[in-house]
Amino acid sequence: MNKKLTYTVASFAMAAAASSAQAEELTLCWAAWDPANALTELSKDFEQQSGHKMSFEFVPWPNFADRMLNELNSGGQLCDLMIGDSQWIGGGAESGHYVKLNEFFEKNGISMDDFIPATVTGYAEWPKGTPNYYALPAFGDVVGWTYRRDWFERPELRAEFREKYGRDLEAPATLEELKDIAQFFQGRTIDGNTVYGASIYTERGSEGITMGATNALYNYGFEYQNPDNPYELEGYVNSPGAVAGLEYYKELYKTGTPPGSSNWYMSENIDAYKSGQVAMQMNFAFIWPGVHADPNVGGERSGYFPNPAGPAGQYAQLGGQGISVVAYSEKQEAALEYIRWFAQPEVQARWWELGGYSALKAVVEDPDFASSQPYAQTFLDSMAIVKDFWAEPAYAELLLAMQARLHTYVVAGSGTAKEALDGVVRDWTETFEYEGKL
Repeated sequence: MNKKLTYTVASFAMAAAASSAQAEELTLCWAAWDPANALTELSKDFEQQSGHKMSFEFVPWPNFADRMLNELNSGGQLCDLMIGDSQWIGGGAESGHYVKLNEFFEKNGISMDDFIPATVTGYAEWPKGTPNYYALPAFGDVVGWTYRRDWFERPELRAEFREKYGRDLEAPATLEELKDIAQFFQGRTIDGNTVYGASIYTERGSEGITMGATNALYNYGFEYQNPDNPYELEGYVNSPGAVAGLEYYKELYKTGTPPGSSNWYMSENIDAYKSGQVAMQMNFAFIWPGVHADPNVGGERSGYFPNPAGPAGQYAQLGGQGISVVAYSEKQEAALEYIRWFAQPEVQARWWELGGYSALKAVVEDPDFASSQPYAQTFLDSMAIVKDFWAEPAYAELLLAMQARLHTYVVAGSGTAKEALDGVVRDWTETFEYEGKL
């Protein structure tokens, strides 16, 4: 990786020793998933260098938001460090849950210019577009796609696909091509097993169907608001393009996904793909190291591609998180030491090696990065096209409203796409009026 490092491990160790009056036991709170295991391993170096002990509170994704937002809203002291979801940054800042980090960053030579811009906007700053920082970008993530390269390369399937569609069976460049491929594999027999086109996000209870459908909505023209008039929703959320995008997502669900996939999110999609049920999988990029290492679908058997383009452009739903110091912690000094340590380029490079997705430019812009893993280039391409959901303090209300409207239309088959998005406009307008934004 890049040798022009801002910090060194040795200098951190000396700084930590000088600034720590006593060893502390810090608790870091995050979701329970593969990257958390990588962070546990990475943090052993921090323990050795700083003398602090790290404990971890990892909560499964379906319960993560309820558990941790309740902790923050109650002023709880369980967490000293929080890797909170990107949508939490507004509430974390305005409600005083997170420590503002500007002064700390300036004092320690940590510049947000050194991180991928989309991750700074998505994970660290509030209000958006202002240099006010409440987190350090910790885990870059984005929705992308995995596909069964070994199936795509079978001569008999390639010949049949070319005859039907007039093009080669390759990773799709457009959403229409993706739908064609999903329908081509739907119900097909491969190696004696019935397989299906794609596993996509349909989960209703937390955020799943919104994190999935937006990958079509964005690319057909959906906007959260008028770019020139904040919180003006009519004609943007429910534009003709947005309606077409939601109709596309419903058709993909109805014609290209496995039976019984009406409430699927990350883990269900992973299971369907690794068990050989589907030709393609929508999922956040965090799964790619696990796919590559899997004994059934790993290595050259799988390939990766960014979310394909639609009529209005090519975008992908941002995932990922920033790491914050919890304002209610009595160990803030030690928690800040952890962030200072974590920001080092050498640590960030190690983070990538262990399966974490660094957002530091020194790591991802290194000439060797794109070839460091078979999915590295797809990660770079995907992070260049991200959009994110609202990060307003009322994001949970906004999200649950969209979840209900989209699921009712896409999965339950009730009403029209226009009616669903009109309903989103009404729900969001009511929330913003209550919040005093309108």
